[in-house]
Amino acid sequence: MENKAHALAAGAFVLVVAALLVTLAVWLMREAGELRSYEVSTRDAVTGLQSQASVRFRGVKVGKVAAIGFDPLNPGQVLLRLDLDANAPITRSTYATLAYQGLTGIAFMQLDDSGESRELLAVAGDQAPRIPMRPGLMDQWSRQGERILGQLEETTRRVNQLLAAENQQALRKSIDALSEAAAAVPSVMQEARVSFRAMRVSADTVGASADQVRKTADAYARLAQRLQQPGGTLDQLQQGAGALASTGQTVQQTSLPRLNRTLDDAARTVRQVGRAASGLDDNPQALIYGPVLAPPGPGEPGFSVPRAAR
Repeated sequence: MENKAHALAAGAFVLVVAALLVTLAVWLMREAGELRSYEVSTRDAVTGLQSQASVRFRGVKVGKVAAIGFDPLNPGQVLLRLDLDANAPITRSTYATLAYQGLTGIAFMQLDDSGESRELLAVAGDQAPRIPMRPGLMDQWSRQGERILGQLEETTRRVNQLLAAENQQALRKSIDALSEAAAAVPSVMQEARVSFRAMRVSADTVGASADQVRKTADAYARLAQRLQQPGGTLDQLQQGAGALASTGQTVQQTSLPRLNRTLDDAARTVRQVGRAASGLDDNPQALIYGPVLAPPGPGEPGFSVPRAAR
């Protein structure tokens, strides 16, 4: 009887301890507050993410991953159902990424907000609202690595083409041409040195010419300044031009009329002398006997009618 009593006591103790452990587990796993369901659909792999994984909004835990499956609306995409705290600020600009914890490498869902919208993401009917998912850091590294590998492959292909037999021959010819050009460099440098010396001499000559031109310009500037000074050459020339103009006006007003009358008298005298010379030419005796008198005309004393007229 004592053995049975000890067995019943031990069994009762085990049952009580088991009940306490279950109650403690349920209490630890309970979710405080109201929860809302959201969905995340993505074509990217969610390697390492498991159900009941944490969901954090900018590092703050706001829920967990309730289920992982395939999207019935978009075949080939992974569908994640998230149970989040109703007070979590999930807006239309909130997006999800797959992140990993430190050295452990445990995957979790990271939520962030771009700040483009402040409108809360509301439930539309029976369908849970969907949060867009963007590539995480590991996905970006993977894609960047693929691009780098593609570029390395292209670079390798081009290097192989460059090192082909015909290209190697062309490179050898180019190297030989460079060697010949390098051998001709000393003579070219010597010619360049001579040319630089000639240019230096020319520059010195030009500098001297520039100094002479500068001195000449200064002399012309001083001359112009002297000419433009009050009482200088320009003023004297202006005064002489004024006096000449007044003299010409005086000559035009007084001397020219007298000169015109003198010229008229001289013209009449010349005409009279011309008539006298013409008369002497026709009748030279007139110089001794005087001019021949013309017969009287009608009405003059001594006029007689010619006989033929009678």
